[in-house]
Amino acid sequence: MTVHLDHLLVGALADLGPKAVPSGIAKLPVDRPLHLGREGLDGDAQGDRKHHGGPDKAVHHYPFEHYDAWRRELGATPLLAAPGAFGENLSTSGMTEATVALGDRFRLGTALIEVSQGRQPCWKLNFRHDVPDMALRVQKSGRTGWYYRVLEEGTVEAGASFTLVDRRSPDWTLHRLWHTLYVDTLNFDELAAMAALEHLPDGWRRYARRRLENRRVESWDSRLQGTPETTA
Repeated sequence: MTVHLDHLLVGALADLGPKAVPSGIAKLPVDRPLHLGREGLDGDAQGDRKHHGGPDKAVHHYPFEHYDAWRRELGATPLLAAPGAFGENLSTSGMTEATVALGDRFRLGTALIEVSQGRQPCWKLNFRHDVPDMALRVQKSGRTGWYYRVLEEGTVEAGASFTLVDRRSPDWTLHRLWHTLYVDTLNFDELAAMAALEHLPDGWRRYARRRLENRRVESWDSRLQGTPETTA
């Protein structure tokens, strides 16, 4: 099956939550071609460049088929009626965390992109959805979406096809990566294998190495429940 880019989305900075934190999480579809550079799409913004954006998180992909599950869980809220609810740049049907693997390379338009990591949901989703534990729900569900790094800059637009070019780690699906990080958290064999994935960003490999060294799981509280004062 050929998977097409159903929607291409970007967002400008806007105030989020009661503290009016600048954020680009509110993405809207665009109907024109955009340049995709090493750090993202033209016209797309991130309010917190320490934790969002950058070469290993240039664009965020979220499967639209997950929206049905969220509507069943949260109700048919207006935010879940169309893509963009999770801050995604790329919206498709036909690709999920179970079928996409770390290091998969795709030709999209004239750009070449590579799956770099899964998404680690943060507290901004709580405000985006007006659900206090939304980030935790996303993490527990495994419906996190994922990020790409850009290997070759180019032009992308809605309707473009995802053409699989290479699979560097076909056994390491994003579901397996999620399961290692958040479910079977102290499986030392899996953690050692994860730490050996050279094309996984350094930050993610450090999670695995620290668990192997410390024999415990790091705290997720700041990321999932943090306030603007502590995490912005």
